[in-house]
Amino acid sequence: MNEKWYLQTKKADFIKISEKFNISPITARLIRNRDVIGDEKIEEYLNGNIDNLHSPWLFKDMDKAVDILKIKISHESKIRIICDYDVDGICSGYILHRSLIELGAVVDVVIPHRIKDGYGINERLIKQAYNDGVDTILTCDNGIAAISQIAYAKSLGMTVIVTDHHEVVFEKNDSGTTYILPDADAVVNHKQKDCNYPFKELCGAMVAYQLVSALFESMDRGQNFVKELLPYAAIATVCDVMELQGENRIVVKAGIESFKTNNDIGINALIDICNLDKRKLDSYHFGFILGPCLNASGRLDTAKKAMELLECKSREKAGDLAEKLKKLNDERKELTEKGVCEAIKIADECMDSVLVIYLKDCHESIAGIIAGRIREKYNKPVLVLTNAADGVKGSGRSIDAYDMYAELSGVKELFTKFGGHKMAAGVSLPKENIEILRKRLNENCHLTEDDLYLKVWIDMQLPFEYVTMNMIQELSLIGPYGKGNEKPVFAEKNIKVNKIQIQGETGNVLRLTVENSNRYRLTAMIFGRAMEFMSFIKEKFGQAEIDKALKGEKNNIEIMVTYYPKINEYNGNSQIQIVIDRFC
Repeated sequence: MNEKWYLQTKKADFIKISEKFNISPITARLIRNRDVIGDEKIEEYLNGNIDNLHSPWLFKDMDKAVDILKIKISHESKIRIICDYDVDGICSGYILHRSLIELGAVVDVVIPHRIKDGYGINERLIKQAYNDGVDTILTCDNGIAAISQIAYAKSLGMTVIVTDHHEVVFEKNDSGTTYILPDADAVVNHKQKDCNYPFKELCGAMVAYQLVSALFESMDRGQNFVKELLPYAAIATVCDVMELQGENRIVVKAGIESFKTNNDIGINALIDICNLDKRKLDSYHFGFILGPCLNASGRLDTAKKAMELLECKSREKAGDLAEKLKKLNDERKELTEKGVCEAIKIADECMDSVLVIYLKDCHESIAGIIAGRIREKYNKPVLVLTNAADGVKGSGRSIDAYDMYAELSGVKELFTKFGGHKMAAGVSLPKENIEILRKRLNENCHLTEDDLYLKVWIDMQLPFEYVTMNMIQELSLIGPYGKGNEKPVFAEKNIKVNKIQIQGETGNVLRLTVENSNRYRLTAMIFGRAMEFMSFIKEKFGQAEIDKALKGEKNNIEIMVTYYPKINEYNGNSQIQIVIDRFC
């Protein structure tokens, strides 16, 4: 993958900002680089809390949804929640189910089976609900595109409330764009053009959270119970790769803090089985440890296990369920690595700007993960397709310059089913349409060569001597990190590599002793890219120089790096070190 490094040059009075908000000029520059401008926005960025969330009543149809639910609860009408089988869907369903039970509703929750049902609500689930005497269907993290399915539910005389965050279905013609909404009794989705909710990037679980917040307020129940659900909204926000800006960052930050005192048996069992300290959780643990374990049940088995864990009241049973989910995730990792290797072989031989990769034997549940990994490697939009019970199914992951949902909408006649948003999508199509899809997407593609370069934005060139304990500790103000609020990227040039040590069980960790032009030395770590680094050094400087560095002898290796500083704590001792991300 080609990449270009750019140094951020955004201007502001960093001294004035640092004095006003009692932060260092370095932190002030980092905040400006994240386009946080003006005293009000800076104050919210540094000190924002859930009181800064917009009122849930700003959602279109929120009043309708609340009124319907209040009536159904008072009449003891049977309500069925139908959610998605990913982390966002599971957390959405859990937030709604737990809250409605608290309010005395007659309610249950159903999660579609990934293989048997596919994504979202379908006629089989609706018919089953009708046969079970369900009066009201409440969707979460799905439903906005279920036009015919919801019409079927309404034909049976059922009440339907949709809560979702995916894009509204639309059609383009000569007269413009026509948006198509399901004929539900209430549609709560901020993506509707006439919805007044200001923040448009919430995940499904946060839409559910805001519905619950409005419902509790309307029933004079206060917000203490609702706030206990913040950790689940936070996990969903990170795992659904929402940009950690505005309300999303506030929610994740509050969720991390809320976990410290969270006593829910299920999620704590998962934290324990993953050997995590809930007092030190961050967005990384949500996105790469806890979230994948919850996701694994829906990928390789049934998401009911994840929901059962979250709702579990028995510590012993929760421990067993958590262990099963972790084992499923370990199995998922092995399948993913195999699929990624196969996909790379195909991608290496393909010159397309939009990659359409067909892995016939890949488990359909990991297609999205593989697509994400290939997107990261090549910085191209990717669709990974695999055989399914009825034709071919797949998942796509995109880059910022490519609106995947809009582009798929332009060839929607090739699909039996599709949905998603700008950065990700899911599709179903006949096998014979795979090659047609590949050709059409690339014919319609307007990505430039520059779009396909990975742009690495460097916050600032920072000499090693500026990296202090206080500076590193203050960086916590910038977190939590994730898409849209990336970890700060510092750079330094003319770095001498005095010593190389190979570490880790597989030799994929490097410990370096590095020195800048001012002869300031630090310990530097490279994780996961050891082989790539060693190949780069060998090609540029030769094996003889590597041999010298491995012995700690004087050598001619000199590089430029991007890095992030951290405090390494070991045996009660604290030491400053840097983690090298990129090098040239």
